Amino acid sequence: MDLKDIWQSVLNDIELNISRASFITWFKNSSLIKKDGSTVVVACHNSFTKEWLENKYHKLILKSLRNTNTEIKAVEYIVRVDVKPQIKNTPTKITISPESIPLELGGYAVDKETGLNLKYSFENFVVGSNNEVAYAAAQASGENPGTAYNPLFVYGGVGLGKTHLLHALGNAIKNRFPKKKIKYTTAEKFLSDIVSSLRTKTIAELKDKFKNLDALLIDDIQFIAGAEKTQQELFHIFNALYSHNKQIAFASDRPPKAIASIEERLRSRFEGGMTADIGLPDLETRIAILKAKAQRENTLLNEKIIETIAKQVQKNIRELEGAFNRISAYIKVKGKEPTQKEVESLLSDISRSSTKTMTPKQLLKAVVDFYDLTEETILKKSRSQELVRPRQVAMYLMRETLKMSFPNIGEKLGGKDHTTVIHACEKIEKELVFDTQLAQEINSIKEKIFAE
Repeated sequence: MDLKDIWQSVLNDIELNISRASFITWFKNSSLIKKDGSTVVVACHNSFTKEWLENKYHKLILKSLRNTNTEIKAVEYIVRVDVKPQIKNTPTKITISPESIPLELGGYAVDKETGLNLKYSFENFVVGSNNEVAYAAAQASGENPGTAYNPLFVYGGVGLGKTHLLHALGNAIKNRFPKKKIKYTTAEKFLSDIVSSLRTKTIAELKDKFKNLDALLIDDIQFIAGAEKTQQELFHIFNALYSHNKQIAFASDRPPKAIASIEERLRSRFEGGMTADIGLPDLETRIAILKAKAQRENTLLNEKIIETIAKQVQKNIRELEGAFNRISAYIKVKGKEPTQKEVESLLSDISRSSTKTMTPKQLLKAVVDFYDLTEETILKKSRSQELVRPRQVAMYLMRETLKMSFPNIGEKLGGKDHTTVIHACEKIEKELVFDTQLAQEINSIKEKIFAE
C-alpha cells in the first residue's frame, strides 16, 4: 500500500470511532507524507491541529496505523500549509463581489450588501459535543442550500456560537454560489424595516426585495414575539422563499415552541425543517476554543493558564474570549505571563458571575430591593401597577435565569396560578422588544444579582 492508501484506511477507521463533526474538523486537512522505517510523518495544515492530533488523537491514530501496517511503531506530526486534504470537503473561502464594499465594524469586516461578517466561517468554528449537530446541519445547508435542511433553526443560550454559524452558513453559500443573493439580518432590524416601510407605504418594495433572495438568515428571531404585523409579513416572505427552495435559517435563544406570542402558523414553519440546539461547551471544547484564539492572535499561553481560564469560565464563549483578552492584555502590558495566582485574580469577577448559584429567594430579594419594596408587599394579592410590574419581572427572571417551571414560580410568588405566571412572562418578553426602560431595569437587576 502506498502512503495515500494507508492514510485513507486510517481515516476510514477513525471515522467510525469519533463524531462526524469532530472527524471533519481535525482530520480533513491531514495527510500521510512520509514513511521512514517504522516511523511515519503526518502533515497538518496548522499548529493548532497538529497539537490537537498529538495530544488527543495520537493513540487512536497509532493504533489504526499499526492495524493497517504492522511495521509502523511511531508517528511524528508536522505543519505544512500546502497539505492537500484527503477528505472531500471544500474549505470555505470568503469572496467579495466587486459591487459589495466591506465595512469595518468593531474590528470585523462586514459585507455591506449581504450583512455577513466575513471573518466567521466553518473553518474557524470550534466543534464540540455541545454544537456538532448544529454545525453539521449548517455546513450541509451551506453545501446544498434550500435542499439539505430548510428551514434551519438553531437555538441556544447567549454567546454560544449561534451567530457565528449563521454567518458561516451565509459565507459558505456566497463562496460556492457567487451569484446567489444572500441577506443576514437581525430580528430587531427586520422589525424596524417593516415598521419603516409601513410608515412610508413602501412595504411592497421591501417584501419584493426579501422574496428575491436566495438565502435569508435572521438572528435573534425571538424578538418578533408580539409584533403581529411583522410576523404576518415574515410568514408571506417565508412561504415565497420556501416554495422556490431558497435557504432560510433562524437563530434564537430558545426553541420555537418556547417563543411566546408568535402566530401558530409561523411557529409551525420554524419547526418544519431542522431544529438544532447548541448547549454549554464542555471543558475540552473550551480549551480548544482558547487555543484556537491564541493561535489566531499569535499569543503564547502555557497549558496551565489555558486550563485555568477554561475551568473558571464555563457558561459563555463570549465571556471565555473576554477572559482570554484580559490575560492577553496583561501580557502585552507587563511583558510576561501572569502567575497562577494573578490569573485567578484577573478572572475573579468573571468566574463569580459565571459559576455563582442563585436561589429564588435571592433573586426575589434583588427585585424588591431594586423597586424599593418588601417581600411581603410584592406577595400581596394586589393589582396595583406599582406591585404588578415588579412581580411580573420577578416571574420573568425566575423563568429566564433559573429555568424554573411555571407552577414552581407561582408557588414562590404567593401561590399564583401557573397561567398567571405564563401571562406575566409573555407580557415582559413582549414589552422588552419596545420598552427600553424595562430592559434597563432588568439589566440592572441582573447586575445586582451577580454583584456580590
